[in-house]
Amino acid sequence: MTDGGNARTGGQILVDQLAIHGVSHVFCVPGESYLAALDAFHDHGEIRLYACRQEGGAANMAEAYGKLTGRPGICFVTRGPGATNASIGVHTAFQDSTPMILFIGQVARDQVEREAFQEIDFRRMFGPMAKWVAEIDDARRIPELVSQAFHRAVNGRPGPVVIALPEDMLTDRVAVPDAGPYKPVQAHPGAGEIAELRALLAAAKRPFVLLGGGGWNAEAVSDIQRFAETNALPVGCSFRCQDLFDNRHASYAGDVGIGINPALAKRIKESDLLIVVGARLGEMTTSGYTLIDIPVPKQKLVHIHPGAEELGRVYQATLPINSGMPEIAAALKAMKPVDPAWAAGTQAARADYLAWTKAPKNVGDLQMGEVVAWLNQHLPEDTILCNGAGNYATWLHRFFRYRGFRTQLAPTNGAMGYGFPAAIAAKAVAPGRPVVCFAGDGCFLMTGQELATAVQYGIPVITVVVNNGMYGTIRMHQERHYPARVIATDLHNPDFAALARAYGAHGETVTRTEEFAPAFERARASGLPALVELRIDPEALTVAQSLSQIRAAAMKR
Repeated sequence: MTDGGNARTGGQILVDQLAIHGVSHVFCVPGESYLAALDAFHDHGEIRLYACRQEGGAANMAEAYGKLTGRPGICFVTRGPGATNASIGVHTAFQDSTPMILFIGQVARDQVEREAFQEIDFRRMFGPMAKWVAEIDDARRIPELVSQAFHRAVNGRPGPVVIALPEDMLTDRVAVPDAGPYKPVQAHPGAGEIAELRALLAAAKRPFVLLGGGGWNAEAVSDIQRFAETNALPVGCSFRCQDLFDNRHASYAGDVGIGINPALAKRIKESDLLIVVGARLGEMTTSGYTLIDIPVPKQKLVHIHPGAEELGRVYQATLPINSGMPEIAAALKAMKPVDPAWAAGTQAARADYLAWTKAPKNVGDLQMGEVVAWLNQHLPEDTILCNGAGNYATWLHRFFRYRGFRTQLAPTNGAMGYGFPAAIAAKAVAPGRPVVCFAGDGCFLMTGQELATAVQYGIPVITVVVNNGMYGTIRMHQERHYPARVIATDLHNPDFAALARAYGAHGETVTRTEEFAPAFERARASGLPALVELRIDPEALTVAQSLSQIRAAAMKR
């Protein structure tokens, strides 16, 4: 620890710690409960503070920052309503294993337990969705507890931490030494574990590798790809983790998530060795826990995860390995190769993927398959694609070729409204990289007010709003279970292009396939935050079936 020097307010000590820990971007909605911290930011020009329009947007931006950089995304909100709005980003960070710290202004210490204005017990509120929740009651403990927050957020399975800041604590003046910067640490696989893994692989006839989870970096992704290449292994990526392996690679077999390729699901079920690196094997990745038998899989399972608590939680692995992703990837890269008796199977898995990703025609004049094909051909190699949740995302997940690490930012917890604020954060962090957001009409309007944030700070993201006039995913399920009994899923939308222009952004409207490319190029050339609205036929409800087909099939049952 270093000498803290003269007395400082709690707010000054807090912001000094953020600077020490390397924080460069902070996303917030200002509140009177942490004015002393806001004032301290005024003197730290190296920390860029983004004032957002709603705490859900700010929290999603912080989560996207953590996902993109591997460093904790930082969000500040006020107590009560501010914290409850921000909870969506915390939940996303928890299920997506993303390092994030949410700082919440809290009521003064002498008002606790009186149900003071906007008072909430944040330990109880955030306990189930955060790695750790704490309240700093003594300004002299700020360096200690903030250091702990950073270490907890990044070590083991990454995730969110929540810190409450009593308003009067932030104005206390105390003398306290600073902590040093946090130091990430992860478990390493042992030599014996790697030897056992190699023996299992050598004995296998139909192995499969599944990647997912958090804690990866570009080097780890490169190393795991080298491991797959050397051993001619088929590789899949878990739900919305498709950027962990180059989708153009000969070993890539597809995404293991919602709407999985039936041929890929069959291949996983019939595998005799499943090597899972980083994925929790949750509901979306296992097709509702049906893809792999519980608790003992019929195939041999090597489950590698940075959080020891995940190993054996649902599935009993033949070989559980507690390891960070860079650590296991480096060890697998260095492992002596195995004679790939399954090479033909890997080629077949790739052929199945290529056949599965030939986009079908959809109903209407605007063909989503052709839109995604154009983006595949014309977006630069390092483009970051962001999306929230909805049927529209299927076109991206199934037909777009994610090229490398962190070219995809999407919520594995299925949070609507994620994509647009994530895109703003991504462009703020990586201004030299193109950033494109895909959003449905319902998805976009959950956080669309952050257009004001993008315009205010000059963040030129391009957002493609797929407008079919409904909550499409819910309508799909509604038609399957209660055909023709439509309620609460229709949407009356604004003119999205006009809305964008009202904010000071660039707006385009597309109704036919041939209009998309020139509209997108105009959006890109504008240099402004831009929105391209795609008005698609409501019948184009899913990739595989139209709305009428879904309804007709349901009525026959």
